[in-house]
Amino acid sequence: MHEVTILVELVKMVESAAKENNVAMIDTVTIQIGQLSSIVPRYMREYYPNTTEGTILEGSKLKIEMIPGNGLCHHCDKVFNVAKNKGKCPICKADDWELLSGKEFNLKEIIVKEGQS
Repeated sequence: MHEVTILVELVKMVESAAKENNVAMIDTVTIQIGQLSSIVPRYMREYYPNTTEGTILEGSKLKIEMIPGNGLCHHCDKVFNVAKNKGKCPICKADDWELLSGKEFNLKEIIVKEGQS
């Protein structure tokens, strides 16, 4: 499960940003996961408490926002959800498209516990 490895790196990244900004405790971490990425949100939620144990993120919340897997059809210029439409444009049924979004993994926001700077 590569989610654990991703979470360990996420914790390191947040701890580094917190250290640079003299923050002692984190309240919430918001990440964005692309619908077409190989990252399983359920596993991220499940293993987050274990990977934050003993860190400044311990007890913090993990928020996950999903980024849709959108493609642009090269035939009719329609933007469509690739997964929902099984890789075929819902308008012209072409399977010649360019991926616009859906493979991302982003650290979007870090919220500090009240009373921190």
